[in-house]
Amino acid sequence: MNKFLFALCSLGLIASAHAQLKAPDADYAKVRQQFGQLNLTVNAVAESPMDGLLQVFTNKGLFFTSKDGQYFIEGNIYDLTNKVLVNDEQMRPYIQQQVEAQKSGVIEYKAADEKYVINVFTDPTCGYCRKLHNEMKDYNNAGITVRYMAFPRGGLGSETYLQMQHIWCSKDSRGAMDKAKDGDNVKPAMCTNPVKAQYELGQSFGVSGTPAIILPSGRLIPGYQPAKALLSQLQAGS
Repeated sequence: MNKFLFALCSLGLIASAHAQLKAPDADYAKVRQQFGQLNLTVNAVAESPMDGLLQVFTNKGLFFTSKDGQYFIEGNIYDLTNKVLVNDEQMRPYIQQQVEAQKSGVIEYKAADEKYVINVFTDPTCGYCRKLHNEMKDYNNAGITVRYMAFPRGGLGSETYLQMQHIWCSKDSRGAMDKAKDGDNVKPAMCTNPVKAQYELGQSFGVSGTPAIILPSGRLIPGYQPAKALLSQLQAGS
């Protein structure tokens, strides 16, 4: 897909996802103003499963607030009746929407007999990311397609950020990723690319390290998972 068209499509899908989650305009305006004081960018606001609270999806993860924006709640909230972590349950559909909006910008390793698709925030300089990559045949043989998304751990000013742009802009992005994961140099190439957007997306999910695996359910698993263990979780629908 043309890189410029990809960027426009992604922005359109994200805007659509945000529109579905958005709370009444009055609440949204108050919350955005209050959260701005904390240097947090509000991506979407929705009614919380808890009466009197809103859930706020930001550039740094999920938070909760009173409807007037006065009270800010950071941390995990548990539903003791249903035995679930509310943060996780509410983030899953949001993550699914946002990942869907980025699917044209991933680097994909497709299973011949595909049963499941996972998205993985990766950094080619990360040891466990390389371990996962070296076992790509195991994932694919288990019917798991792996889609890489960029998350340079050093941030947007790092050498890895530049390297990942070269990877995504390469004519053979998979080949470039393979080389980078082996510790080899990647030929410089620049274009309009999704690396910055994907990194910021990962931050909005609460990702702080790599690999970070996103299951089809929207569940986010921090860290490496061997193919057999991951397959068990996928089969269980977790």
